[in-house]
Amino acid sequence: MNTRRKLVMALGASALTGSFGCFPQQQGKVWRVGFLGTSTASGYAPEALRAGLRELGYVDRKNLVIEWRFAEGKNERLPGLATELVNLKVDVIVAQGTPATSAAQKATTNIPIVMDTIGDPVGAGFVKSLARPGGNITGLTNISADISAKHLEMLLSMVPKLSRVVVLVNPENSSNTMALRNVQAAARRTGVTILSFEARAPQEIENAFSQMPRQKAGALIVARDAFFNQQVRQIAELAAKNRLPTICGIREYVEAGGLMSYGQNQADSNRRAATYVDKIFKGAKPSDLPVEPPTKFELFINRKTAKALDLTIPQSLLIIADKVIE
Repeated sequence: MNTRRKLVMALGASALTGSFGCFPQQQGKVWRVGFLGTSTASGYAPEALRAGLRELGYVDRKNLVIEWRFAEGKNERLPGLATELVNLKVDVIVAQGTPATSAAQKATTNIPIVMDTIGDPVGAGFVKSLARPGGNITGLTNISADISAKHLEMLLSMVPKLSRVVVLVNPENSSNTMALRNVQAAARRTGVTILSFEARAPQEIENAFSQMPRQKAGALIVARDAFFNQQVRQIAELAAKNRLPTICGIREYVEAGGLMSYGQNQADSNRRAATYVDKIFKGAKPSDLPVEPPTKFELFINRKTAKALDLTIPQSLLIIADKVIE
C-alpha cells in the first residue's frame, strides 16, 4: 500500500512538472507610463527619463512600456492626447510643463500625474501646497517665476545702462504670468521699464522681435516655457540679428548661440521625475508626495555672443558661471 501510494505521488509530481513546462513562466507586471509633452521629442530629451527609470529597475519593453505623446508646440492638441493616454489605462502620466499638466488634470482625477518642472503648481491649481499636494498630482517645480527677478539682475550686471527690457511670455502658460509680475516688481526697484510680448507660435516669436526695436528694447528675458525651449535656435538667431542681449532658463539656448541662461538642468529634472514614478508604482499616493524644487541651478554664458554684442562679461558672473562657451 505504501509502495503504491509513493508511486501515485511520484506520477502526480511528474505530471505537474510536465504541465508547468508547457506554459511560459509567469511574468511580473508590465508598468505603463504615459508621457504628455508640450514640445517635440528632441525638445524634451526623453532619454533622461528612460535612464532614470532604468536605474530604478524599469526596462523599456521588458517590465515597462512608455506611451509618448508630443503636441509639437500645438497646445490645442494636448486635451486629445491626454484623453488617449487615459483610454490606454496607463498607470501614471508624466506631464511636461504647465499646459500639459493642465490637460492631464482635466482628463483624469484617478490616474496619478507627475509634473515635470512646473513654474507655479499652487497658483496653477495643480496642488494645494508643495508639502501636501492633496490630489492625484505631484512632481517637480522649476520655480521659474521666482528666478525671473534673478534674470533681470544678471542682465543688469552684463548691461549696466539698461533702461527698457522685454519679457517674452507664452499666454497659455500661467506660470509665465507670475514670472512677468516678478520681473516687474524687481524692475520697480531699479528704475527699469518692463515691456512684454506674447508668443505661442514661431511666427508670433518673429512678430514680437520685429516690434522690439520700435519699443527701444535694450535686452530680453525669455520666460521659461516648453514651447520656447523648443524654439531656442529661432530665438537665439533673432536675438543676434537684432543685437539684443538675452537671457533664458535653459542651457540649450546658450549652446544655440544665445547670450546667457540661468536655471535648472532639464535632463536632471527629467531623471528626477522617474523617482516619483517609482514611488507611485510602489504604492505611494501623489497626495502624500511633496513637490520638490530644483536642487541645483546653473549659469551658462556664451563669450562669443558677448563679444559680438560688444559686451564685457563681469567678473561677478564669470566666477559663478558653470560653463563659459568660447
